[in-house]
Amino acid sequence: MKISFELTDRDLRFFRKALQQSRHAVRDAEETEIVEAISDVLEEIRRNEPLPDLIAERIPEIETLIRMLTDDDWQLPATDREKVLATFVYFADPEDLLPDEIPVIGYLDDVIIIELMSRDLRHVREAYADFCEYRKKFDRETDKGIDPVIRRDRIDRRRQQLHQRMRRRSARQAKSALW
Repeated sequence: MKISFELTDRDLRFFRKALQQSRHAVRDAEETEIVEAISDVLEEIRRNEPLPDLIAERIPEIETLIRMLTDDDWQLPATDREKVLATFVYFADPEDLLPDEIPVIGYLDDVIIIELMSRDLRHVREAYADFCEYRKKFDRETDKGIDPVIRRDRIDRRRQQLHQRMRRRSARQAKSALW
């Protein structure tokens, strides 16, 4: 069975406002506490398997966001970091728009927030995937005895290139959205 619905601009503004309220909460919260809370929520969700597909399909996305946030080599820029943390705060709140204990639909609002964030951070996620691939390939192909300073320098250089690329693409996306 397929059920679909369309979110209007008004609906999207509503969800973005909810996310903005979460961003306000993030400013005072400890990052490690937020990551622990989202990890606990994921663990709780997994205990309720089998999961509806609309939730199960978003879990890898959340796990990628966690890795991106906690990867010291990646150094996620502050504005994107705040967006990810706000998403986690919203997702971890059991009393958000639709209380999470309502079977099946309790996570519907959370899924919408995750989907919005995934779209907003599309270029960031793509750059991070490229970064991880580069780092893995670099470590696989270089001598294990390589000077750690050289390794860090090469990885930093690639990260900077990818950060520039994601900023360019995100700016282009924002500009085209205005039209």
